[in-house]
Amino acid sequence: MTMFLKFVKYYLTKYQNPMNDNSFYNKDEIRKLGLKSVGENVLISRKASIYNPEQISIGNNVRIDDFCILSGNITIENHVHISAYVALYGKGGIVIKDFSGISARTTVYSLTDDFAGENLIGVMVPDELRNIIYGTVTIEKYCYVGAHCLIFPHVTLNEGSVIGAMSLVNKPTESWSVYVGIPARKIKNRNKEKVLNLLNQKNE
Repeated sequence: MTMFLKFVKYYLTKYQNPMNDNSFYNKDEIRKLGLKSVGENVLISRKASIYNPEQISIGNNVRIDDFCILSGNITIENHVHISAYVALYGKGGIVIKDFSGISARTTVYSLTDDFAGENLIGVMVPDELRNIIYGTVTIEKYCYVGAHCLIFPHVTLNEGSVIGAMSLVNKPTESWSVYVGIPARKIKNRNKEKVLNLLNQKNE
């Protein structure tokens, strides 16, 4: 067998069926993480960092890749992909609903310091000297967030929203819309009917 064919065989074995790859926790290991709840067909990288697992709920068909950070009150529903280096800071609450995903190196903040300049800043500073902003972040169904984005507290990505790479989202989005920029602004609508038809065809 040529070197190329050996590589193809390795790739198909490792990446086309991640359940065969020991870089992900197996079912018993996931159970021992102490998550609040976890569904079926869940892939969590051994290189992901999970804090406060008793506050984290994960549904079915979820994949969490290398070097992700999950901390605090987080609910991930079904058919969700969290790509490498994503950070979910959930002290104020993060909810990610069905058929949504987050691309690499995006950070979701459900709490942050006030950077307006009138308070001290940082986790090692006593809370009474800080102005900490808390707010649930909700990513509704059929949303996708591109790479290197920032999402701030109190933000809801309404159903079908897509956020382009390297955007900063500090306000709720409109349903079935595409946003880009700093701060993110709407540039176009998505075709809701076409997207949902794809799902309906799959279920037929």
